[in-house]
Amino acid sequence: MSGIQILLIASFLFIALYYFVRLRNSLTDLILLVSLVLLAVLFIVFPEWTNKIAHRMGVGRGADLIFYTCIVLFVFVILKLYARIRKLEQITTELIRKDAKENAVEPDKEIT
Repeated sequence: MSGIQILLIASFLFIALYYFVRLRNSLTDLILLVSLVLLAVLFIVFPEWTNKIAHRMGVGRGADLIFYTCIVLFVFVILKLYARIRKLEQITTELIRKDAKENAVEPDKEIT
């Protein structure tokens, strides 16, 4: 096993460990992360697999296939983060509206 393989495997395992410890999320996210880490480790240990899969899919090299897949996953992550931000904005708006209604001061009824 080469040095870059050890470095990449350690990096993916560190990311997975960090996710488990700090960012506990839904079961779906957890399954997706574990699947991606296992797939990454397999492709790191057996890099010729990516070439075989790429040739079957009509892509020239395994590295290109991984790059294209990473682009798709990156767009998925961006959309997921965007949806989460929108949800937080909606929650914040509702809380501010509720607070404004509860703390509203009646205007003076006399016009001066």
